[in-house]
Amino acid sequence: MLGLGKNKEHEKVELIVPNRTIIRFIVLVALAVVVFLLARKVTHALLLIFISFILAVGLNAPVSWLARHLPHRKNTRTLATSISFLIIVLIFVGFIASIAPPLINQTRNFLDVAPRLVSDAREQDSGVGRFIRRYNLEDQVDKFSDQLSGRLGNLGDTFLNTVQRVGSSIFTLLTVLVLTFMMLIEGPRWIKFARRLIPPDDRGRAEVMAYDMYRVIKGYINGQLLLAALAAVFIFVPLVILDVSYPVALLVVVFVCGLIPMVGHTIGAILVSTVALFESPWTALIVLIYYITYQQIENYLLQPRIQANATNMSPLLVFSSVIIGVSINGLVGGLLAIPVAGCLRVIVLDYLNQRKLLYPEEARAESK
Repeated sequence: MLGLGKNKEHEKVELIVPNRTIIRFIVLVALAVVVFLLARKVTHALLLIFISFILAVGLNAPVSWLARHLPHRKNTRTLATSISFLIIVLIFVGFIASIAPPLINQTRNFLDVAPRLVSDAREQDSGVGRFIRRYNLEDQVDKFSDQLSGRLGNLGDTFLNTVQRVGSSIFTLLTVLVLTFMMLIEGPRWIKFARRLIPPDDRGRAEVMAYDMYRVIKGYINGQLLLAALAAVFIFVPLVILDVSYPVALLVVVFVCGLIPMVGHTIGAILVSTVALFESPWTALIVLIYYITYQQIENYLLQPRIQANATNMSPLLVFSSVIIGVSINGLVGGLLAIPVAGCLRVIVLDYLNQRKLLYPEEARAESK
């Protein structure tokens, strides 16, 4: 018996892998590599499609409301979408028309007088002039003035690059608008088609999950609109008190920048402070400090709380998702972080409920 046991211990075990399994594994690896390479190539296009989807979900409610209240005829959805987009375009054009001409004129005037302001600083009986004369900085100031004049004179060399960037931005914006328009029109048909792909027994669960995701995205957009409106009102007050030029146009600038979470107000602070700089440096400094203070209050107090209530997420999850989104893809990542996190939360909760890994509050209390 002992000898038989030894023979069993020294028996070799052969693992036979069918050729079909090996081929499947190689094919799957190759497909994964191809998908990864294609995803890297079309990342920008996929990002535009995803942004358009978020916008379409946000605009679905007003478009659906308008379609219901239009006279009953064919293609009311198309007409409602067209009217909504026409309103958006008119608002955008009005915003550009209100702020662009004065900003261009003030920038041109500033560029014309900037070298003279620098060179005259040491001649005036001011704190800056006395400081320059006290430490014998006249030569350095003159040199800086000459360099500034030369750089301002070479601004025309960058005109072509600027035009190319503006053209690329306009093309991207038009692409997003066209995709959003088409999604709003074809959305109901795609939803009906998607329902047919789901087994009848699972349709109820899928519809509940899809509706929860829709509420997350809709709540996120409503929350950002509320935050942007609050920022516009709070920043508008000091602009009026300090008599900064074009306060209404700047109010619109603050509102638009406020739609971008976390980093939007950084852009707004730069733009508003630049306009305030044409009044005086002290005015620009006061506006900048006030804006930065409000930005911190919104980022750490208002936004997590408002978005948590709007998307049914905790403030910690909202704040963490924005930080992760910004670190992954900068401005766009921060913009999409909250709705993506909210939708992932819906999927995870559905999975836990299906696997019965989540217990009701009453049952958990009784188990204690």
